Amino acid sequence: MMLFESSKTFRNFPCAHRRWQHKGHCAFVHGYSRSFTFWFRATERTENGFVMDFGDLKEVKQWLTRMFDHTLLLDSSDPLLPQFEELERQGACKLVVYDDVGMEGTAAFVMDAVGEMVDHATLGRVWLHSVEVRENDKNSARVTRQP
Repeated sequence: MMLFESSKTFRNFPCAHRRWQHKGHCAFVHGYSRSFTFWFRATERTENGFVMDFGDLKEVKQWLTRMFDHTLLLDSSDPLLPQFEELERQGACKLVVYDDVGMEGTAAFVMDAVGEMVDHATLGRVWLHSVEVRENDKNSARVTRQP
């Protein structure tokens, strides 16, 4: 049995986050232009020879844009969350809150969400094997999953 792989990268999602529990400068709000690389796997290709038809990723791009384009990412446990929510109500930011906004946590968060989209779009033929989240040209995190 052959295993086929393909990848797709989405770049330049400017967003900010803070790691409130960090003892250093990462506790401050700071920003990056995040990028996401997805690795897809399948044992069967489409009639066009594709592992993943990238035209079927429109929903993924829309979701990434909604979550990471000009947003402020905060951990759901951030003690200043109420103050940031008030800033959002006043129009100062667009908040996105989930459990762990660090690179590793973001990779897992994105893997879960996009994995479901890929499964749905391909009727289970393709699985999202790996997600790399890059905050800049020096730092990234990656998660992998078996089918």
